[in-house]
Amino acid sequence: MKNRKELTEYIRTYALSIGFDACGFAKAGFMEHEARRLEEWLVQNRQASMQWMSNNFDKRVDPTVLVPDSKTVISVLASYYHPSQQQLIGSTDQPQIAKYALGRDYHKVIKQKLKILFDFIRTEIGDVQGRIFVDSAPVLDKAWAQRAGLGWIGKNSNLLNKKIGSYFLIGELIIDLDLSPDAPQTDHCGTCTRCLDACPTNAIYEPYRVDANKCISYWTIEHRGDIEASYHSGIQNWVFGCDICQDVCPWNSHVRIAKFADLHPRERILDKSINEWQSISEEDFNSLFEGSPVKRTKYEGFRRNLSIVAENLIT
Repeated sequence: MKNRKELTEYIRTYALSIGFDACGFAKAGFMEHEARRLEEWLVQNRQASMQWMSNNFDKRVDPTVLVPDSKTVISVLASYYHPSQQQLIGSTDQPQIAKYALGRDYHKVIKQKLKILFDFIRTEIGDVQGRIFVDSAPVLDKAWAQRAGLGWIGKNSNLLNKKIGSYFLIGELIIDLDLSPDAPQTDHCGTCTRCLDACPTNAIYEPYRVDANKCISYWTIEHRGDIEASYHSGIQNWVFGCDICQDVCPWNSHVRIAKFADLHPRERILDKSINEWQSISEEDFNSLFEGSPVKRTKYEGFRRNLSIVAENLIT
């Protein structure tokens, strides 16, 4: 019979064996510090039109409300980096799509792997209840990953990990099994301000704080309708999402190639010129991005973004 610590390591070892790059554990409970920061951010309307960020506040800051009787939050990381993306870093003469969106929809990929992990826990231990989350419910995934020792939240508000940088996705398994928590990771950004200095729209308005109203990722993905003209030049050549604050981060000199092949970039998406993209029909868009995160912006949004990028590349 394994004790709590042995059981925790047993689960971690299995998570790594099925392809996750890291796995950590945190005690489920109310997140007082994060609740105060989130409330302040919302009061300042930093969420732009994403009103869903203010919904279910109690569940967002306390997983025991979201998942009754939960005791442990298991966080996992999965790299989406691939060497073929290297050519895109810093490119200014062709349309760019955020690296995480170049492969299959990460929600499906990570959820499928977390289900395998959950099934393993139930098979090995017995009746364990819980839920799987991959950026699909009111869960502060970066905060939980930090508490689980998987990294620290950097000045660009992304989770950073000493061994694999920040080109990774996060998933959670919140369960009613009491496991040994890991020690939270400490901050290693130091005096570096590269992400703040590089952001073309000043969305990182102070270290560790991002204003969605100015964020390229928000404008090119979440926003519906026309984009304010004052933000057009700042969008540069990004047609979906943005990687600028990650690309300049020194910790991303430490990367790990994605183990899940579905997260590798689709070759037919890479290296398309602005003229090739502008000729894309709705049928081609749906075919090219089937099962892709890019579908979130919809064809109309993608065309809107392309028009802005074309304007920037021409001028």
